[in-house]
Amino acid sequence: MKLIITKTILRSTLILSLSILTNSCTNTKKNTPAKEQTNIKYPSDVIPFMDKWKILLGDGEYSDELIKFDKKDFFYVANDEKTDWVVYKTPNSGITSKTSSNTRTELGQKKHWIPETGGKLTGTLKVQHVSTSGDARVAASYSVVVGQIHSDEGHENEPIKIFYKKFPGHQKGSVFWNYEINTKVDNSKRWDYSTAVWGNDMSVVGPNATTFPEEPKDGIELGEEFSYTINVYKGMMYLTFSSKNHDTVKFTKNLLKSDFSKKSDIPQQIWSLYAAIGRDGIERKNAYAGEIQYFKQGAYNQTNGKNPEDNIVWSTGSETYNGNIAKQYANGCYAEVWFKEATVGAGTNPNE
Repeated sequence: MKLIITKTILRSTLILSLSILTNSCTNTKKNTPAKEQTNIKYPSDVIPFMDKWKILLGDGEYSDELIKFDKKDFFYVANDEKTDWVVYKTPNSGITSKTSSNTRTELGQKKHWIPETGGKLTGTLKVQHVSTSGDARVAASYSVVVGQIHSDEGHENEPIKIFYKKFPGHQKGSVFWNYEINTKVDNSKRWDYSTAVWGNDMSVVGPNATTFPEEPKDGIELGEEFSYTINVYKGMMYLTFSSKNHDTVKFTKNLLKSDFSKKSDIPQQIWSLYAAIGRDGIERKNAYAGEIQYFKQGAYNQTNGKNPEDNIVWSTGSETYNGNIAKQYANGCYAEVWFKEATVGAGTNPNE
């Protein structure tokens, strides 16, 4: 009888101990954040300048605290088996800023400056995807902006936007940059002058909605790495573009004195591209002098669902699946850009 009682007590003690141990392990798991368990890297671990930026995501989410911040399907870290990259991904249609029709997962610089004091932005990136739907006649179709300077006053125009654009079926795309004139009064007449880096400028479009122009021979492929530097020093903008398999290309643009202050200064490209939408304005003589500026970097998708008949330059008529982001991602209606290196800071003397 004593033996039976002893076995019963031992069995009860063992069950109680196992129960306590099991509950202890369960509670430990519940109290451990998922990211600590999996050791996921954040964008700020890859490119540490994130404390100098805020971000707007393609679903409309905004954050101005980017240390240890990410968002699945929009802003996160990926590895190509060699390097960690910060991924910026955004659909053709989502929620965007009040001044734009285009979605973005894009950083906005917290610090502002004027051209006279300057600033400098660099980036090393590869574009992984641009929208596969759009209208071939529309200059903005199949493109994404990967870096820019944006004015924070006046008409909020852009002294530079750096684009990557690739037509469906082409192996190579184009890298080009646009300068938007800073009009004095009527901003409805503004336009962008586009300059090719590798491949074509923005004005090369198809003859109809479904026919594409010839593929650029010296273009950049999806997944092909390239770098840019935007250096504004004492009112001059110095641009450098480099890529392993291409010649390094440099440009200089005065941001304090306009090249387009008279009708006779308007380039033929503008008459050809913008004539259909009546944009033939001129720029104020001192261009962006004294205007507050800031940098932006990431994926600013230029392909939207607006009707091309309303604006044959910017309204791309892309498929948007009524704003359903999952369907857009599944059907190629998005832009995706990977950065592995980037810096931001003061402008530097290009001759030193």
